[in-house]
Amino acid sequence: MNPELGPATAPGEVARLPRSARIGYGSGSVATGAFGTVPGLMLLPYLTDELGIAALWAGVIVFLPKAWDVVLNPVAGRVSDRTVDPAGPRRPWLIRAGLMLAGAFALIFAAPDLGSRALEAGWVLVFFVLAASAYAFFQVPYVAMPAEITTSYDERTRLMTWRVAILAFTIMLAGATAPVIRDSVGGRDGYRVMGVVMAVVIVVGVVSAWWGTRHAPVGAVAAGAGSLREQLRIVARARDFRVLLTTFVLQALATGCMLAGVDYLAREVLGRSGAGTILFVCFVGPALLLTPIWTAVGMRIGKRRGYVIASCVLAAGAVLAATARVAPPGVVFAATALVGVGYAGCQVFPMAMLPDAAAVDSARTGENRTGVYTGVWTAGETLGLALGPAVFAVVLALGGYLSSQGRDIVQPDSALTAITLGFSLLPAALTLASLWWLRQYTLDAAEVAAAEGVRS
Repeated sequence: MNPELGPATAPGEVARLPRSARIGYGSGSVATGAFGTVPGLMLLPYLTDELGIAALWAGVIVFLPKAWDVVLNPVAGRVSDRTVDPAGPRRPWLIRAGLMLAGAFALIFAAPDLGSRALEAGWVLVFFVLAASAYAFFQVPYVAMPAEITTSYDERTRLMTWRVAILAFTIMLAGATAPVIRDSVGGRDGYRVMGVVMAVVIVVGVVSAWWGTRHAPVGAVAAGAGSLREQLRIVARARDFRVLLTTFVLQALATGCMLAGVDYLAREVLGRSGAGTILFVCFVGPALLLTPIWTAVGMRIGKRRGYVIASCVLAAGAVLAATARVAPPGVVFAATALVGVGYAGCQVFPMAMLPDAAAVDSARTGENRTGVYTGVWTAGETLGLALGPAVFAVVLALGGYLSSQGRDIVQPDSALTAITLGFSLLPAALTLASLWWLRQYTLDAAEVAAAEGVRS
């Protein structure tokens, strides 16, 4: 028995991945969690309240690089499908693109005083586009790996347990400490220091994932035939993948709205020092404890049913958060914790269902389009997370939010209402609406096993 590959299995059984491979793979979420969280949390306030950019234009700057990612992600998937390397088609991209991501990320918040809002906004836009491009070539191969390193329906859920647990920890770490670093240093220097610290966190995740998966099985990888357009057309006709993606994109949009609203809700509505950090701990803390529980729920009642329950819990917490202007802060924190309970499940289940859809397609057709599947998936996720802050910025503009350049400004009552609704009822409505598509998803353990033939 090779200790790196785990215990031997009988014919027809699928080997469980060793814990080292699960942790190694999951550690990539340190990079994805930091990049997915900090710009969504900090970039809009940086543009409106530090650089003095109007809320509507700030929303455009936050959205455009992510929109570019939507176009680039399927290309990144196809490129990784066709990469030939002794380490497999995915792992080389983790280190190449991941280190580029870290460098570009630090520069996003390092804009010098150029004496012009337009030039400073341009600086942010350029380096955000570069960071988003590098992220596409890291994230797409990373998400593609589970479909190839195991053929087990349940093993993919276990793999996602580690990924989501580490993701939740990273979101809490990055989301809680980024505002603290900014505020402790103060001004633009605070944002610059915060950017460098978070870039270091990204490097840790990148190197850990690259090194930690060095002994993980690569699996049989044979790129699908045809042009990218033809493969995208085939993927678009995969019904289960299509409805799962739609569900996830709508929920990513909801999460993006809440992330963008945390800093505004803490400062302008709750008006408490450190409230942003508390909100983040309440949001992510439950995920650290409940991710294994959601995994057990999924194995008992199925991934789709578990996903529905988690979505309803998230929506209920978001509705309760609508009381932020009148309820004690403790109620808002409790509501955010309830959102966190649901959020954990809303990460575990779709991330475990995606490899099933991609692997079933590969087993049925004999061609590997995993990279294209994950490219389209991450494009959709990126679009949702990008639209979240952009939509929240539109809500701010409609509410008459006043931008500043580090000055204390009293916001009108309409702006406070806009912040509250953008953080609560809007995300709740999007999450509940997503369930209309989720009800159409049909893949279960038996169907996945039948399609793949449960290869040993």
